[in-house]
Amino acid sequence: MSLAIIIMAAGKGTRMKSDMAKVLHEANGRPIVEYVLDKSVSLRPEKIVLIVGHQAEKVKKATATFPVEWALQEPQLGTGHAVMQAENALKGFTGDILILSGDAPMVRQTTLESLLESHRKENAAATVLSAELEDPSGYGRIIRHGDGGSVLKIVEHKDASGEELAVKEINSGVYVFRAGILFDALQSITNDNAQAEYYLTDVFSICFRKGLKVSAFKTGDADEIKGINTREQLLEAEKLLS
Repeated sequence: MSLAIIIMAAGKGTRMKSDMAKVLHEANGRPIVEYVLDKSVSLRPEKIVLIVGHQAEKVKKATATFPVEWALQEPQLGTGHAVMQAENALKGFTGDILILSGDAPMVRQTTLESLLESHRKENAAATVLSAELEDPSGYGRIIRHGDGGSVLKIVEHKDASGEELAVKEINSGVYVFRAGILFDALQSITNDNAQAEYYLTDVFSICFRKGLKVSAFKTGDADEIKGINTREQLLEAEKLLS
């Protein structure tokens, strides 16, 4: 099965207390997006699409040595809207699409390979990389069917019931979708929410409604799925990446 990768790298990262694009902040002397790109290239996809937005030209310049195609997200209207910008670049592509975040450099290549293998073995329409956290506060929860197998739903922390809040398996924000299912579902999502944004996670809701199989692959190392939103988290990432 052929593979394409979309990397989301459009954000400003206001909590970094800097005007610099978040993915250009450096860990051990390298922009954090480079770590994500290295692993992406190693997976040998047909195409890598990097979604740029804030300081787009600087991000393009910093990533120009990589075999990527850039897609501009302007304005930035949510994660679903970001992925919509890659549709033209992937026109005619019929394989699997791996979606990564440019500010989450610690996920291992071997984990991504296992995620893709699990997605294909399960014959899933969509697969989410999950992890188990001792304190899952703030994260979306993965609610599985009673047999502990495929995913019943993904519920945001703020929308979770008491029983669901007790679940420690969380959504990492790393996903695999069948291309046709992803772009078809993106046409149906709306921005009818408090943030007036298009959420990529709404694609899962559409899959559930249509009875399509959604799977989850759990990594054993929760450090892998940590994103970088603050300078403190950047320092922590430097240690883990060195």
